[in-house]
Amino acid sequence: MDLLNTLVEKGLRRESPTREEALAVLATSDDDLLDVVAAAGKVRRQWFGRRVKLNYLVNLKSGLCPEDCSYCSQRLGSKADILKYTWLKPDEASEAAAAGIAGGAKRVCLVASGRGPTDRDVERVGRTIEAIKEQNEGVEVCACLGLLSDGQAERLKTAGADAYNHNLNTSEGTYGEITTTHTYADRVDTVQKAHAAGLSACSGLIAGMGETDGDLVDVVFALRELDSDSVPVNFLIPFEGTPLAKEWNLSPQRCLRILAMVRFVCPDVEVRIAGGREVHLRSMQPLALNIANSIFLGDYLTSEGQAGQADLDMIADAGFEVEGAGTTTLPAHRADALAAAGAPASAGGCGSHASAGGCGSGSAGGCGSHAEAGADATAGASGGCGPCGGGHAAPPAEAPVTVPAGASEARTDLVAVRRRGAGTDLAPNA
Repeated sequence: MDLLNTLVEKGLRRESPTREEALAVLATSDDDLLDVVAAAGKVRRQWFGRRVKLNYLVNLKSGLCPEDCSYCSQRLGSKADILKYTWLKPDEASEAAAAGIAGGAKRVCLVASGRGPTDRDVERVGRTIEAIKEQNEGVEVCACLGLLSDGQAERLKTAGADAYNHNLNTSEGTYGEITTTHTYADRVDTVQKAHAAGLSACSGLIAGMGETDGDLVDVVFALRELDSDSVPVNFLIPFEGTPLAKEWNLSPQRCLRILAMVRFVCPDVEVRIAGGREVHLRSMQPLALNIANSIFLGDYLTSEGQAGQADLDMIADAGFEVEGAGTTTLPAHRADALAAAGAPASAGGCGSHASAGGCGSGSAGGCGSHAEAGADATAGASGGCGPCGGGHAAPPAEAPVTVPAGASEARTDLVAVRRRGAGTDLAPNA
């Protein structure tokens, strides 16, 4: 296809596609899907080889968020049966992080529900960062705490944070339909604050909330404009007990096209498959590794993920390798620019989801997506604060769900609330 040849050439030159070209990727047919994946794979390998970066979420504070993000299981008024607990102590968080690091994670994403941190919260997280780094030399730490006030990003940087995650989640034009307690501009401001403080900026999106192709393209171009080092792509997990509980709009093929579009628009950044990959990509997860170069290991914020060993086996079986701690994630030109701004060259962007759209994962909103300011790292939309969402197990629907043509059937059997790891007495599945 001439379109794909053009997109590969532009990606290898770090040149942006046109909006029309990005829309055309989303409109490709299933017959052309493998060609789309192969083309995006050429761009991925140019900048990241066959390396896969592993990230691990630690939910420092779960549930009871005052924001009303429609996708989030931790939102104001949520009926989702998720874990609810206040701040973990630094030693508890460090112990939780150690499990993910032992499983191969290079970065730990610290997520907390809520609109944004108080100065006391920033001090608390700073002590947690110090505790983690004292026990784990060389580990990267990303914070995902919601909307930042002046000076807070600088204090997190001083405490040892390498990155900050706060997802845009959806386009500016439709943001007000998803959240009313803060604005799209608030989210942009927080990403810019992190950037200005020398933190690696991590910001992504949530797909599957009923948005149009135009909305998806708009938010990805906005992320390119913000110059995020990492872009977590969350796929909505529709949790019962949230306003988007019936939005089952994604198929594995649709998810792959979305990931490919993100790679073409943001060719040289860390593209992370965040919350919702197990629910929506399912058996096609290994194929997605040809496009994205980063995933979350194990569980998300409020939902269970694939077992950590299953993640490692999937990476190896697909012919990829886990990125080591001594390897710089970003291509040289981005790593050098980041180092010049005061962040370590190894920083590759936070994951996404839970906190208001941040790291991660489960909720398909990534860090900072759900609970924080509405919560990825993660996952956001899928039912967890932050990027990395995660949600609760959804009970069977009382009536059949109407599914749009080409979308997935409701697979609530694939959604399970996290009952292990941080905030519990049970070991995580990293």
